[in-house]
Parts: sequence; structure tokens; C-alpha cells
Amino acid sequence: MFGKKAQPPIKSLIAQGTRIEGNVKFSEGLRVDGEAIGDITASTEETSLLVISEAAVVEGGVTADHVIINGTVRGPVHARELLELQPKARVEGDVSYVALEMHQGAVISGQLRPLMVPSAADEEKPLLKLAAKSA
Repeated sequence: MFGKKAQPPIKSLIAQGTRIEGNVKFSEGLRVDGEAIGDITASTEETSLLVISEAAVVEGGVTADHVIINGTVRGPVHARELLELQPKARVEGDVSYVALEMHQGAVISGQLRPLMVPSAADEEKPLLKLAAKSA
């Protein structure tokens, strides 16, 4: 699941010293170094990457395939594939993810909710039959 697709390029930047007010929708990759007040949502049509750097503050929900946080998010985080919480990450909100990588020092104030993704292997498991003892 992970590592099979190449990570999308970061084509957009909210630079340090910049404050965006309102919801942001993006495709492919977005890096946030500044401040965003509103939800940040990636398109579902392509693989997406959202990077929230150490100096960044997001007040709103974030949604993308691969989310990397090393700054502050005040709102729910939804990683459709992988969530990476780096040492200075601060999340104040519920977190949902398929896979989670959390470094020492990262803090979550909210509930963790793993997302279950059905795999082809799960669907093809054979039924187990118990052999009856013959007397």
C-alpha cells in the first residue's frame, strides 16, 4: 500500500509570515509554513501530500492521503493513507488514519481512530473447517 506510489510533488506553499483565512483545496502537494485559518482539503482524484512544518499553525481540519505534521493543528486530522507526526507536532482534535507513525515528543489531544481499508487478501481468506473426532 505504502511505497508503491511515488509521492506527489509539492507544488503549493503557504509561506512563513503568510496568513490564509478560509478553506483551502489543493491537488498533489501542499506545504504550510505560515498560518491557515480554515479547513485544508486535498483532492481525491490524485495522490496527495500535505506537510505542516514546525512553524506552521492550522486552525481547522486537514484531509489528505499522506499527512506530515511537525507544527500545530487545532482541528480534526484525516489521513486517507499515512499520518506522520514528527517530534514537534501538536494536534488538538480527533485523528483518523490508515497507518500512523508517531515520533517521540509529538502530542495528540483527541481521539485516535484507525480507518480500516479492506484488502484483497482479507477478501480471499479461506473458511476454516474443524475436523470432527470419530469415536
